[in-house]
Amino acid sequence: MARPCTFGIEEEYLLVNLDTGQVPATPSPAVLGRCRKALGQHFAQEMFRSQIEVASPVFANLFEAREFFQHSRQRLNTALAEEGMGLYGAASHPNAAWLRQKPATPAHYQQLFADYRHVARRSLLNGLHVHVGVPPGCDRIQLINRVLGWLPLLLVLSTSSPLWAGQCTGYMSYRRVICGEWPHMGLPEPLPDWAAYERYRALLQRTGSLAADGDFWWAIRPSRRFPTVELRICDGCPRLEDALCIAALFRHLVEHSIVYRHDSSACNREQRWITQENYWRAMRHGRQGEFIGLHEQQPVTAAGWLAQLQEQLPIDTVDAERAFLHAQRLLRDGTHADQQLQCLAQASAAGLGRAQALRAVVAAGACN
Repeated sequence: MARPCTFGIEEEYLLVNLDTGQVPATPSPAVLGRCRKALGQHFAQEMFRSQIEVASPVFANLFEAREFFQHSRQRLNTALAEEGMGLYGAASHPNAAWLRQKPATPAHYQQLFADYRHVARRSLLNGLHVHVGVPPGCDRIQLINRVLGWLPLLLVLSTSSPLWAGQCTGYMSYRRVICGEWPHMGLPEPLPDWAAYERYRALLQRTGSLAADGDFWWAIRPSRRFPTVELRICDGCPRLEDALCIAALFRHLVEHSIVYRHDSSACNREQRWITQENYWRAMRHGRQGEFIGLHEQQPVTAAGWLAQLQEQLPIDTVDAERAFLHAQRLLRDGTHADQQLQCLAQASAAGLGRAQALRAVVAAGACN
């Protein structure tokens, strides 16, 4: 049995006006003050003035994570309602006026907007990040290589950004399309081990491509602050149980990849090709996509791919069992991206105008 790993979760939210469903360019100091008071040390300002993050404590199990996020979401919603505001947790807002949004005031965010200009301004996006702690001596790059091929499946489960600027984009995760405009935000470089990672990092720093304290924003990365591997590929999840499912699956995958060193290298050229192709298909089609199996290299549905993961990983904890069951339901009944598109279609069929239909989608993306 794999040794349990601790984990933490970071959720990003947009602040929205409860009456209009819109994201204000500059929320009042009272709004952000209420957020800080509600969350205490777990509050963080994100890239935009109307975007915040909840950074969790370290958890030992899903019960702790569920308790923390249920209470933090409830406290935030209660506090924000006093100001006529609410939380929006899907990865993209369907019609936010992103050009009007203001960058957050901390210096490092101001520098991001100065360096990346329109790419940064377009990135009005919410992500779900999961940290899983690893034991001392574990080569985190080799560990990342062992789990990398499964990451597009986790993206499928999280998809929640099919709409942008009032339009259906044709993608189930348009957030990841926008992420592709940034440097060092796609799949990690095919590095064989930690020593190669350090050489690569040193090269970029020596040539002025990366600041001394700069971060990579890869879909999965070794954290610089914590002894963890950090999952970053996933869209934000308005439904808490979706986020917990993904966190549990990632933790389970990391735990068993530490102990059982199968799928040893994403540096294998063919495995890299397959992962890149599955990543694109996950962005574009979500759960309706046809994927390439990692071992037999044959077409497989998202449900069939999940079944392959379940066959590979022994289900030896209650958390893992519940996560697989919830993932099966998501692939059967639909992710939040499917819910948004269904909500838009139903509103339109009911005779609502485009603005009212999009407002219904915003309501569906509220974090409760």
